[in-house]
Amino acid sequence: MRVVMGSDERTPLTDAVAEDLRGRGCEVLLVGPVARTPADDAKQWAQVGREVGEAVATGAAETGVLFCWTGTGASIAANKVAGVRAALCTDAATAAGARRWNDANVLVMSLRLTTPELAREMLTVWFDTEPDPGEAENVARLEG
Repeated sequence: MRVVMGSDERTPLTDAVAEDLRGRGCEVLLVGPVARTPADDAKQWAQVGREVGEAVATGAAETGVLFCWTGTGASIAANKVAGVRAALCTDAATAAGARRWNDANVLVMSLRLTTPELAREMLTVWFDTEPDPGEAENVARLEG
């Protein structure tokens, strides 16, 4: 599975999540300072959020993982991209619900609140939870 991961800053959490994703066998595409290139170092949360959203919306990645300090700005930026359903999650139950009931395709986490252990829990349910087919009509209403 190809996963796009972005953040407006590189932290021990972002490093741990990238390593966790690779350990799950994911091909990880990096956006923003986590990509460790001079061009990416200057990217702010709005640009990173949009780029992660675009990668998911175009099919360059099957899902996305996104971070900013609160997670709110990155969520807003990603959700401006048509076809993106970015969900700011603070625990595993919320991440599972976002996948199940909202068919969320970008998991957003707060750099301030999320520990590597909590991120692992959220990633596990994110990948293990399938969207509820009974919600398909409701999710389709999000497209406009």
